[in-house]
Amino acid sequence: MKKVAWITDTAAQLDEAFIQKHDVHVLPLSVVFSDGTYRESIDLTQEEFYDKLRAAKGSPKTSQPAIGEMLALYEKLEAEGYDLAIALHLSSGLSGTIESARSAAEMTDFKVYPIDSKIGSFPMVKMIEAGNELLANGKEVEEVVAALEGMTAKAHLSFIPSSLNQLHKSGRVSGTQNFLSNLLNIKLVITFVDGVTIMKEKVRSIKRAKNNVTEALRADMAASTVTEVAAIHCNNAADAEIWKNELLQEFPDLKVEVVQLSVCVGVHAGEGTTGLSWLAK
Repeated sequence: MKKVAWITDTAAQLDEAFIQKHDVHVLPLSVVFSDGTYRESIDLTQEEFYDKLRAAKGSPKTSQPAIGEMLALYEKLEAEGYDLAIALHLSSGLSGTIESARSAAEMTDFKVYPIDSKIGSFPMVKMIEAGNELLANGKEVEEVVAALEGMTAKAHLSFIPSSLNQLHKSGRVSGTQNFLSNLLNIKLVITFVDGVTIMKEKVRSIKRAKNNVTEALRADMAASTVTEVAAIHCNNAADAEIWKNELLQEFPDLKVEVVQLSVCVGVHAGEGTTGLSWLAK
């Protein structure tokens, strides 16, 4: 049986127990503040990031892992006796990480299968779990890669920024849009479509925005099997927990967990953001 390593990036927000159980190697995304570059989960905790974000005059930038860092990891894995690696990365619509992985894979003799998740966060975790199960059941690596690529179309992630302040700072919305949004309590629903984020809805009140996202979940549950959902957030676990409990009241058999989003999402969406994410079967 071939020894397979899993590679991903910090967009997946894996905990240490998951990393150890599934033999995952995590490449950090980075945030660039005026005083330097910080690697997510290594140089900067979630709490430290949001402290710095609140104090920052401008908006920080995000940065992907360098090709050299990827090549060093591939060489390390080969030296440790791995036969190959499956590299599942953040959507190419948000980051150049997957393109760097593809370029690095072409520069080494070590076999790497880069996969564009076309999303981030919770669905990436579920894809890695599913891939490990397929390997354990005797599937060939090529079959596993094909299965994971097929799963990307069944992944969903929608979020509601608490305000447009950070989107304005990062250049995603104009000052006028930001002003009117705050004045009129307008909430945006942003969702992934084919690997890129789009504004799905613009509504008055957080209640309407949440119902819009929940309605998408209801539709997916009616059309396919959804057994697990993540209430996602940017440093707003309290509101994510409320949403979790609301879902459990409506769907008592659903497994719902609260999941923190990558700080690289926080750079653009801002502190207080909440949403839902799932992977249909």
